[in-house]
Amino acid sequence: MKKQRINILLITFFMSAVLQAQTNKPAIDYLSVPGPVVFQSKSYNLNWSSHPATGFYKQEYIVKGDNADKYKTMVLIDVLTGETNIKSVVNAKVEEIKKQKAVNPMVNYEVISNPKTGEYMIDFLLTANASDGSTSIVERNVYRYKAGITKTGEMVVLLFGISTRAYGANVDNFFVALKANRKDLINTVAQYSVPEISIKK
Repeated sequence: MKKQRINILLITFFMSAVLQAQTNKPAIDYLSVPGPVVFQSKSYNLNWSSHPATGFYKQEYIVKGDNADKYKTMVLIDVLTGETNIKSVVNAKVEEIKKQKAVNPMVNYEVISNPKTGEYMIDFLLTANASDGSTSIVERNVYRYKAGITKTGEMVVLLFGISTRAYGANVDNFFVALKANRKDLINTVAQYSVPEISIKK
C-alpha cells in the first residue's frame, strides 16, 4: 500500500500552476514557513494551500495586489514526506512535461543536477493558446528539488519554485527577455536559502 500511495503522489506531485483552480478558503500554513517569503527583494504572502493526500502539501505565495488567477510571479513550496527517492520525484515531473510537449511543441525543459548537494532543478516553459491560435499565456517555471529532514524530524522531498507569466500583448517581450537572461533566475533559485519547514500535525 505504501508503494502504491507514493506512486499516486508522484503522478500528482508538484503540478504546475497553469490555470490551476483556486478556492476561496483561507490559506492554511501547513509547513510553518516564516512569512512573508522574500525573493529578489519582493515579499510574497501565502495565498493558497492544499493537503490533498497523506504526506503531501502544497503552498503558493504571491505579492500584495497580484491576482492568483493572473499572477506575474509566484513562489511555490511543495513537500512530500516519507522515505522518497528525489530522482523518482524529478522523473515524474519530467514525464508530465513530456506529455504536454507531445501536444504542444512550444513546451520545453531542462533538468539540472548538483552532484555535490544531491539537488535537482527543472527549468521549463508552458504556454496556452487563445481561440485564434495565438499564445495567450506563457509561463516559465524554475523548480528546485531537495531532500532533507524537517525541524520536527520528517524525511521529505521539498520543492521551492518560482513561476513567472506574461499574457497577451506582453508575451513577445517575455520571450525576448527570457532569451537574454534565462540563466539569471536559475542561478538565483539555486543559491536561495530555502525556508526551514515544520509540518503542522
